[in-house]
Amino acid sequence: MRGKQTVRGMFQSMAVICAAAGVIYLFVPHDDTADPLQPVDYGVELVTARRAAPYPVAAPEGLTGEWRPTSVSYSRKDENAWHLGFLTPEREYAAVEQSTGAPVEYVVKVTHDARDTGKTQQVAGRAWERWEGPKYDALVLREEGVTTVVTGTASFERLGEMAAALTAKRA
Repeated sequence: MRGKQTVRGMFQSMAVICAAAGVIYLFVPHDDTADPLQPVDYGVELVTARRAAPYPVAAPEGLTGEWRPTSVSYSRKDENAWHLGFLTPEREYAAVEQSTGAPVEYVVKVTHDARDTGKTQQVAGRAWERWEGPKYDALVLREEGVTTVVTGTASFERLGEMAAALTAKRA
């Protein structure tokens, strides 16, 4: 008899569907302890940016495996902006930012309103400006034609470690 569906039939259908879903859940591998953040491979983007940018593009060399790259981008439209983000061993954020844009405006943008403290920090024999902000702190190196910013929630010690590991090259 068509058209005489019952509440009992609906519950029977739901029981079959739930049983099938339960079986699928049991046989699909899942690891609740796995870290959901997967490191990115930035090699291709780095080579591309080094070919396209009008300045030597900086990337770290020699950091321990505990530093995990999480994001990468290069945009010619945004004043040749290079971005390479990492998680530190303490799971704090640290990023390398470079651009040909106006230095102060660029630093304020990528640090989310950090301000120059007037202090410097020596890193690999160079004086980097120290900037502090409500969200990110930063080390800033102004050179002719490019501003390099190492910024993030990481400590100035870790930001300095990142800055010291930077190698700027062109393709």
